[in-house]
Amino acid sequence: MLLRFCDDSPPLAKFAEPPPEPAGETGYSRTVLENGLRIVTERVPETRAASIGVLIECGSRDETAAESGLAHLCEHLLFQGTSSRSALQIARQMDFAGGQIGGFTTRDYTCLHAVVLADHVYYALDLIGDVLLNSTFPEEALAREKSAILRELEGGSDVPSERALDLLKQKAWPGHGLGRPIAGTREAVPRHSREELIYFFHRNYTPNRILIAAAGNINHDDFVADCRDAFWRLMGESERPPQVEPVFSPGVSFDIIPTAQTYFAIGLPAPPYAHPHRVLTHLVTGVLGTGFSSRLFRRLREDTGLVYDVHADYHAYAEAGMIVVEGASRPDSVERAVDIVCDTWNRLTRGTDPVGEEELIGAKNRLRSQHLISSGDVYTRMCRLATQELYFGRPLEAVEIQDQISSVSPEDVQREARRLGGAGAHQPLHLAMAGPPLSGGA
Repeated sequence: MLLRFCDDSPPLAKFAEPPPEPAGETGYSRTVLENGLRIVTERVPETRAASIGVLIECGSRDETAAESGLAHLCEHLLFQGTSSRSALQIARQMDFAGGQIGGFTTRDYTCLHAVVLADHVYYALDLIGDVLLNSTFPEEALAREKSAILRELEGGSDVPSERALDLLKQKAWPGHGLGRPIAGTREAVPRHSREELIYFFHRNYTPNRILIAAAGNINHDDFVADCRDAFWRLMGESERPPQVEPVFSPGVSFDIIPTAQTYFAIGLPAPPYAHPHRVLTHLVTGVLGTGFSSRLFRRLREDTGLVYDVHADYHAYAEAGMIVVEGASRPDSVERAVDIVCDTWNRLTRGTDPVGEEELIGAKNRLRSQHLISSGDVYTRMCRLATQELYFGRPLEAVEIQDQISSVSPEDVQREARRLGGAGAHQPLHLAMAGPPLSGGA
């Protein structure tokens, strides 16, 4: 239930920003093994758990067009048996330890991860080490996983919001690895052979492109010794294929499907993950469409009722980023909804409706809370530690992030919005829609 307050806005003093967190001592440590493997840990003594992540600098952006889906397929096959364990034994042994093990693939990287009791860290590392060093990629498992991925692709096609988002990135970043779907295509996945998969694995899974992150009640030196035992046989190095920044292609794309509503995803070019303006971009996105008081939610949900939900997110990668606005409306009203999104963006970026102090405080508090509240989970802390090492080469301490957020003024956010909007009369954006034909034609 959405709580409604009276129109008498409280004075800004009641929304004053809290004082910064005390710095304290960091639990961060870093070691590089003899084979080039990077190990980063954050000690969290108040928990009994530990989360481990092995991050490989290999994602869908590292594939050629013919290799579409190989990184994701490789991640699947790693859990399908080694020279000493079957897929069932891998699952049973982690269940026996009371932990969880899994993996995921993104456009920038692949991650194998586990969450266990701190007493079972060595056990989990031994299992992940076996998976990385001794996977056999059996033919029958390859056929089975390709079938599972095809079902995954079909399932994604059944979700209109996912279809619109995939279509957006494909058309806005054409011909670039960031534009291709992570799971591959229904045409490419069935063609991948075991030999192709093994070659892809050995070409990309080298120690200089692998980092291990852990957060929880662990001792760094002991963890390093355990990693050395588990991964010492990993050898070699490889160069990551160079990638240029994708050229953003404005336009309109439509995927006709039989749905009651038309789903839209609007993309606007934004900075890459490690850009110095990343906090400003997050705050521009927050003012635009994050939360019940954001501009888009107020105009599209509260004022006009054109959508049930609308939100804006900042999707950032190593080479590029995109602000994405997503929502859905009836086919006879989606054009009006999209017009309001574009008008709201133009009024923000051109300064005709400038960023206010109160709405910026709200955006700051949402961003600050998102960071601090999620810090209570060791898995989230491990993921944050790993991605910070990947993109920045160092940890970003909580006090540093909070200070960056607190120091931003409305004028800073307005300048960033103007920079993101570009100097031309027409804003660079790509509109992707999935749904039935519009009343005026698709």
